Amino acid sequence: MAETVPPGAPLTLKTQVLRFVVTGGFSAIVDFGLYIALLAAGLHVNLAKTLGFVAGTTTAYLINRRWTFQAPPSRARFVAVMVLYALTYVVQIGINYLFYLEFAGRPWQVPVAFVIAQGTATVINFVVQRAIIFRLR
Repeated sequence: MAETVPPGAPLTLKTQVLRFVVTGGFSAIVDFGLYIALLAAGLHVNLAKTLGFVAGTTTAYLINRRWTFQAPPSRARFVAVMVLYALTYVVQIGINYLFYLEFAGRPWQVPVAFVIAQGTATVINFVVQRAIIFRLR
């Protein structure tokens, strides 16, 4: 049964994790879809991954700010999330490329490298956003 939360009441950790995962899943579809389309168009793997990442993380920020963490718009939070995303971009691009090369020639090369990199970035993003960026309203 879905948790009903009175307006203005803080969400439980369970609800935030669930919403973060749903948002992340949707954002990953945006990211991965664009990534695959750009690879098919002939872009280098790192450029394709970068553009997919930007589209996916922008989607994630907009949904998470409003729905997952229920925070009002804030320039400081936006900047903090962009700094976090820049750091997780470096982590994600490195992990994706490492596994992309490791799994070269295998039919599951691209999706498995993507999932490993995305999963790592997702954990980092949730912990930092919940514990630091969206902690205070």
